[in-house]
Amino acid sequence: YKWFGRTGLYAWTAVAVIIANIQVLKIVPLFGLVTAEGNIIYSSTFLATDILSEKYGKKEARKAVWIGFFTLISATILLQLTLLMTPHASDTMSGPLSQVFSVLPRIAFASLIAYLLSQLHDIWAFEAIRKRLPDDKWLWVRNNGSTVVSQLIDNTVFTLIAFWGVLPWGIIGQIFITSYILKFAIAALDTPFIYLAKRMKPAPE
Repeated sequence: YKWFGRTGLYAWTAVAVIIANIQVLKIVPLFGLVTAEGNIIYSSTFLATDILSEKYGKKEARKAVWIGFFTLISATILLQLTLLMTPHASDTMSGPLSQVFSVLPRIAFASLIAYLLSQLHDIWAFEAIRKRLPDDKWLWVRNNGSTVVSQLIDNTVFTLIAFWGVLPWGIIGQIFITSYILKFAIAALDTPFIYLAKRMKPAPE
């Protein structure tokens, strides 16, 4: 943010959304339970929109959300076109690529719906809290209060659409619980960073 300002936050949102949707295909153990990878990098998009809301207003935050939304759509379409191309006889990567990216449309659809609903709610909630608690000392309430509920919306919508009928309900339940706990912890831990960004003067844009 210090070097690229709001443009850097727009770019990071687009990158994070794509990477998170690839990482989420990997299920990993966490404290004896299972969770989908990608939660950490995806959670950072909420910090990005909160910084944009705080420093530039909800219009700029919504712009970042739409950039991430259409970037993921574009990436999904381009990757599916890649899979449609007939590989050369000497090709060894077509199989692995197909195994990874053939399931991306369902993941992308789940992510797009969850992302749009949760991010727009996050921006609305952040602004609603700021109207009641506008002082800088309440920035942590705006940041965490908006994100905690938004992450619950995101986690519920994404988990049901992405994994319903694909994984056993027991595993889905574990993914839901561990993912939300992890996202909740990340929301709390990113509080110092939004205070830092609040005081930081980015490079001229």
